[in-house]
Amino acid sequence: MEQVKWFERDFQYNINQNIFPAIMERLAGTPIRLEEKLKAIPENILSKKVNNTWTIKENVGHLTDLEPLWQGRLEDIKQGATELRPTDLQNTKTTLANHDAKPLVDLLNDFRKIREQTLKLLENLDEGTIFKAALHPRLKTPMRTLDLFLFVADHDDHHLARITELLKTLPSTYPNSSS
Repeated sequence: MEQVKWFERDFQYNINQNIFPAIMERLAGTPIRLEEKLKAIPENILSKKVNNTWTIKENVGHLTDLEPLWQGRLEDIKQGATELRPTDLQNTKTTLANHDAKPLVDLLNDFRKIREQTLKLLENLDEGTIFKAALHPRLKTPMRTLDLFLFVADHDDHHLARITELLKTLPSTYPNSSS
């Protein structure tokens, strides 16, 4: 089964209940899930290209690359901006970062550290801020803090699922991959 590409997804946010604590748990769990998924994968598999798409390491590095955007968008909402700051839709930072040259442990540690910073920014938000919104620049829809970080958790899961897809297509040196 192939997942829908990120930029082709449709996001509908109409949750009126405060599910922010559950979203925080998802965000906090991503570094752990990445570490568990990748701990036994040989280095040569982590940097292998499949159909000219990002490698596993590039997917991990991309999560770190985007964390300042999520933090900045939170600040936009808190400061009362009408529209969230845009992102680079070509993901130039990830493309130029050469994540494949970095040891996996460094990529995972970098992600864990910056995600912990994000979680610290979120942990004491009041309910008013959780439901405060600004317009998402690409989706052209209001996005509350709650929606933004549900979007981030979905983005994390999207890349975790992409890593799983890559592992299934790579050589059988990985126990759960096909030849």
